[in-house]
Amino acid sequence: MNDKKTVLTRLFFSTLYLSAFTFGGGYVIVTLLKKKFVDEYHWIGEDEMLDLVAIAQSAPGAIAVNGAIVVGYKLAGMLGAVVAIVATIIPPFLIISVISVFYEAFRHNFIVSQMLAGMQAGVGAVIASVVWEMGADVVHSKSASSMAIMAGAFAATCFLGVNVVAVVLVCAGIGVLRVLLARRKGGAGQ
Repeated sequence: MNDKKTVLTRLFFSTLYLSAFTFGGGYVIVTLLKKKFVDEYHWIGEDEMLDLVAIAQSAPGAIAVNGAIVVGYKLAGMLGAVVAIVATIIPPFLIISVISVFYEAFRHNFIVSQMLAGMQAGVGAVIASVVWEMGADVVHSKSASSMAIMAGAFAATCFLGVNVVAVVLVCAGIGVLRVLLARRKGGAGQ
């Protein structure tokens, strides 16, 4: 029980910290969740983290909250999911509440507008880093089908203008098909 309490405490403060210092949306927090829970704490494997991210992206709602839910649930069940949700929504809730009170005063401030423009550039770099790391993991797996799916999803969204929701649903269907085929092959060999 003490171990679960320690995990819940670390989960709360980790997700609170990540949420408080992450600017740019859910895709930015995905990389930070990976660094914290895969690389630093070693609570989750890298492949499993990619699966959890796919689940978070497929679920409706903000990816930061969805990511926290699936990581929290994986680590400590339903209580872990609740702890992660609360910790993830506290910082944006407080920041947006304060900003809304002072919005009119800051709206035309040159320094604030330049700071926000600079943060946008930083967000672009972090998102590019996420894409690079996740794409590299797929390439290093040397799975021709995974690379074809990744290339197809990229081409569909960037060049053909296919809605991201449709791409996610098709990729989820392909993933289910791959699992069913792998199980069928495994069952036939026994």
